[in-house]
Amino acid sequence: MQKNFQEGEILYFDKPLHWTSFDLVNKVRYKISRFLKQKKIKIGHAGTLDPLATGVLILCTGKATRRIEEFQYQTKEYVATLKLGETTPSFDLETEIDGSYPTAHITKDSVEKILQQFTGSIEQIPPVYSACKINGDRAYELARKGIDVELKPKLLVIDEIELLSYEMPEITIRVVCSKGTYIRALARDIGEALKSGAHLTGLCRTRIGNITLKDCMKVEDIDPLLESLPVEKSKAGAQEMQEKE
Repeated sequence: MQKNFQEGEILYFDKPLHWTSFDLVNKVRYKISRFLKQKKIKIGHAGTLDPLATGVLILCTGKATRRIEEFQYQTKEYVATLKLGETTPSFDLETEIDGSYPTAHITKDSVEKILQQFTGSIEQIPPVYSACKINGDRAYELARKGIDVELKPKLLVIDEIELLSYEMPEITIRVVCSKGTYIRALARDIGEALKSGAHLTGLCRTRIGNITLKDCMKVEDIDPLLESLPVEKSKAGAQEMQEKE
């Protein structure tokens, strides 16, 4: 197996729960830099996942970081679990429940009909607990300080929505969508359309383009991957470091 992280490699990971996307980037950068004994390894990710989400995260190293935008614009697929009848300010489990609503009127048939209203080109207001910028500040930073945040709707495309399970008060859906879609905001909007409320209790990104979960490594797989590389790579890295010192 040959790998050249400076020239550019593309790595597929299943991001762990509670990790930020940058946590994963930093961990992989540290592991590669330490193994190759190189001070600088350029690594970036193609599409942020929230800490409470898991699933496909593409990391690009070296010159392959030029392809980040290409991956970001590819279609994404998610499997999301929504709890109906309750809302939170962040639209997921990051914040406490701030409202309860009736659900007795909701049926499987009504859920399926409402979901179809969200397919095609739609406008979506991003969550206030998001990385959107307002006058240079991240929206979530302002929201956590108790500052009112007003975000403008964005146009996006949802190709497919499928109801996978209906076990009230929770439903699980599969969503195929474009770049910029906030599944948390979709949960909010579905809850409102059902004349109730909703928030995410689970989210997994199952696909980016043609890359699925079965193509992804776990974080613990990075060490075996590096150990499988030719020893010469490590020696070359050490020599390069010595020459720079």
